[in-house]
Amino acid sequence: MRTVLLIAFHFPPLEGSSGLQRTLRFAQYLPEFGWKPIILTIGAPMIRRTAPRDVEASLECEVVRAPCVDVARHLAVRGHYPRFLALPDRWASWQLAAVPIGKRLARERQVDALWSTYPVATAHLIAAKIAGSTGLPWVADFRDPMAQDGYPPEPRQKRSFERIEALVARRAARLVFVTPSAQRLYRERFREKPSEHFLLLENGYDEGAFERVIDDVRPRNPTPLLLHSGIVYPQERDPEALFTALGRLARSGSIRTGDFLLRFRAPIHPGLLRTLAEQHGVSSFVEICPRIPYEEALREMVQADALLLMQGTNCNEQIPAKLYEYLRAQRPILPLSDPTGDTGMTLSALGYPLVTKLESVEQIMTNLPLFLDALRKGSLPIASSSAVARYSRRTLTGRFAEILESTLEHSTQRKRPSRSDDRREAVTL
Repeated sequence: MRTVLLIAFHFPPLEGSSGLQRTLRFAQYLPEFGWKPIILTIGAPMIRRTAPRDVEASLECEVVRAPCVDVARHLAVRGHYPRFLALPDRWASWQLAAVPIGKRLARERQVDALWSTYPVATAHLIAAKIAGSTGLPWVADFRDPMAQDGYPPEPRQKRSFERIEALVARRAARLVFVTPSAQRLYRERFREKPSEHFLLLENGYDEGAFERVIDDVRPRNPTPLLLHSGIVYPQERDPEALFTALGRLARSGSIRTGDFLLRFRAPIHPGLLRTLAEQHGVSSFVEICPRIPYEEALREMVQADALLLMQGTNCNEQIPAKLYEYLRAQRPILPLSDPTGDTGMTLSALGYPLVTKLESVEQIMTNLPLFLDALRKGSLPIASSSAVARYSRRTLTGRFAEILESTLEHSTQRKRPSRSDDRREAVTL
């Protein structure tokens, strides 16, 4: 078996990130495809919310933890901390221990390839330094774009992200993205690189987790349940237009209390939702619930009457990882997303109707009653099992293993940088 070092900030027992599932399932399934994974992640003291310990214990792979601090938590005085210590992110100190640990693992475990994953940009810096020192081929998993128009909002951090992107494009053998638009964006951004340098590997769902909940008896909800599972971001998934539309529909008599219940599970910003519900007079339609363990959240998706997906136009180059779990739940989906964005186009291609722009009060007022009427009649389509199966984590891990194999076959050994080069890059980043 070949060996790959997976560098990931989000990993059990940490909870609360879709990226955690990506790394976790790669680690779980890679041995089936001839690869032995070693995980390099953060030290346990950094982890505030923890998953059950048996999640990590069930993995047949080595997990190595490197200590770091969160400058916003550990070094802040009255909420303030030196911003230069948070470049490229609040966990920049992770490099100090992770780089020497990674080099030692590469040597002692005879590692064949490296993989690092964003959204914690420091993971890419760690991989770059290990790759530069060892000459190992490196696959950089961007998932979504890093530097974008207006993001990060702090100029110094954005410049740091741009420099990291350039470093990754220069040193990594492959760059991996989860949406076609992100892949195209980086092909345009780094035109000097061949197109095969940029690869697509979507997010997905874990079939094993669904098998443990899918056969449960589905209760008949007394009031049709429309479920939004996960974070409601104030900007990227701004619910303002949805609540405005609900208020107008309620006042016109187009919807009445008891027609449906809109449940927000673990939205992270419950105060925002309560304020909007009260402001628009629709509190009787809305339920806000705390987070629950992962498999319970999957069970809730399967048992809901329909699922609500929200994605703003400013995220047209992204697809929420939750989408793939929604697909596997095999329930009707109400997509509040730009029809021209990656999320909207993916759902349209899979046969889901009524893709509705999240920011459009008028479109929501038109399409929500149509959706509810079709839901009552049982006429809403869902994607075929064969179309959904291509997004299973096991299938995606097989594609990941192919990427690793092709990277080994086609990447050329890069010249090892001098110590002065390493110091110069560390300063400029």
